[in-house]
Amino acid sequence: MRPELLRWAAERSGIGPEVLARRFPRLHSWEIGETRPTIKQLEGFARATHTPIGFLFLAEPPEERIPIPDFRTVRDERIRRPSPELLDTIYLCQQRQDWYHDFARSLGQEGRPFVGSIAPGTPVKEAAAAMRGQLAFSTDARRQSPTWEAALRTFVQLAEDAGVLVMVNGVVGNNTHRRLDPGEFRGFALVDDQAPLVFVNGADTKAAQMFTLAHELVHIWSGRSGVIDADVSAVPAGHERWCNEVAAELLVPLDEFRREQRDGAPLRSELDRLARVFKVSTLVILRRMNDAGYLTGDRYWKAFNDELALLRSIERGSGGNFYFTQPVRNSRRFTRALIADTLEGNTLYRDAFRMLGISTDATFRELGAKLGFVV
Repeated sequence: MRPELLRWAAERSGIGPEVLARRFPRLHSWEIGETRPTIKQLEGFARATHTPIGFLFLAEPPEERIPIPDFRTVRDERIRRPSPELLDTIYLCQQRQDWYHDFARSLGQEGRPFVGSIAPGTPVKEAAAAMRGQLAFSTDARRQSPTWEAALRTFVQLAEDAGVLVMVNGVVGNNTHRRLDPGEFRGFALVDDQAPLVFVNGADTKAAQMFTLAHELVHIWSGRSGVIDADVSAVPAGHERWCNEVAAELLVPLDEFRREQRDGAPLRSELDRLARVFKVSTLVILRRMNDAGYLTGDRYWKAFNDELALLRSIERGSGGNFYFTQPVRNSRRFTRALIADTLEGNTLYRDAFRMLGISTDATFRELGAKLGFVV
């Protein structure tokens, strides 16, 4: 074990050096090679820093890469090093996707025809109309929702009904000590004909989650996996710009928006009214005001930043009921399929526990009961 591997793991973890020093008082002497940790101490250090223990025995620090295309940028530059939280979340979702792919194939299910059905660069209105029709996500249907937050829940359910595994989580698995950073990524899409999967960073604002979900679904329909930092206010280049434009048109068709927009009305009242009409967040409404040319330049950016600050001050996140949040975190479609297959004896309980992030039979059975299974 080379001392520089310990320094690399500590830096990679993002945990403050003073925190690690309190937990491992001899860490400095390990890092400078004065003493060596025991295997038990090394295992504890690996767990604390979320590092695969085998990495600590390599000749040099590995160059970790995100296993799917990376479309994230900061000031137009690629983000170099992914966090352990992002990597572990992608790996976990890939495991779930692989399981569901095999499960669907075992039932003789055909692939989802919408996956990759829209060529990148298709005219925005045409692409959004095709998606809206397949998802049954029309403005008229959304008017039935009491709030845009309720419409977001409906949007998730419609995507799941179409066959997309939608996972919304703000932590790694169920580990509340490993929060996902919206500044690093807002979501990702994993394309698969049997098990298309979308992950939305639940640590982000609810307002941002709606646009992220729409953006990631465009990735599924265009057949391109990727991790993104989709921002309703951003104007990226290439494929990501097209995805943003289709997502905005999917949520709020520009022709309908122009018919609803009232010239000269106070901005605050128009934001709230149009958010009620289209059942989307006020951030999406501001984006469409900009697209329609009603609010541009510095006025748009000031209004957007003010609204974002307001929404962040209002939102109060909470863990909620475990048995309610689990199907949201893991995809209701995936959770129901995994529980059913496990109860039928086709999947080992230990594998089901690992993929669901639970540790006891009682929790598994209670979760199954909440989802309507007799266990």
